[in-house]
Amino acid sequence: MARSDGHGIGINRRVFLGTVAVAGAGLSMHARADEAAPEAKTASGEPHSRRVTLQINGTPHELVVDTRTTLLDALRNHLQLTGTKKGCDRGQCGACTVIADGRRINSCLALAVMYDGAQVVTVEGLGRQGELSGLQQAFLDCDALQCGYCTPGQLCSGTAMLEEVRHGAASSLTVRDGNAGLSDADIRERMSGNICRCGAYTNIVAAVRQAAGKDA
Repeated sequence: MARSDGHGIGINRRVFLGTVAVAGAGLSMHARADEAAPEAKTASGEPHSRRVTLQINGTPHELVVDTRTTLLDALRNHLQLTGTKKGCDRGQCGACTVIADGRRINSCLALAVMYDGAQVVTVEGLGRQGELSGLQQAFLDCDALQCGYCTPGQLCSGTAMLEEVRHGAASSLTVRDGNAGLSDADIRERMSGNICRCGAYTNIVAAVRQAAGKDA
């Protein structure tokens, strides 16, 4: 019990201040330990980091990445290949589309460790020897972009989509109508995973159709 005389109050005050000082020192040491923990984990090479080899546009890149690192962040933050854009970061807008082993994927939903050794093509790798690809040239010819933020994903998606068509991949429209051609409606469906917030869809469809005609 606390005493009511002056001495008792003084003793309790000293005990209180001492307790606060000890607690503060403990918290400070705990905070310093937490700050040092990430460095210790990185230096010790715990399983949360892994070495991968990403084959990007024909060039191998060896990286040590956190197993939670997305392919998108590995491209942008580790390899400085910033052509691939981060839009919604939820796999809904298609701005981050790249081509992995011939298939278009949302790189924001793909872990980098999942594509160790895979052949990945980004917008930087679509052209060859300083020349634009057929679809890239068609986008320029048809003015198929406005702000341009979605364009890298549109180009990668369109490139892979045209390959899918060449190999006989069907859409719901071709299955329903039995139409082997690539109509505007078919292009819109096949490219529906890529959103253009500027609304340049008409010209994007025209560009894809032009590229499909040149490659036929």
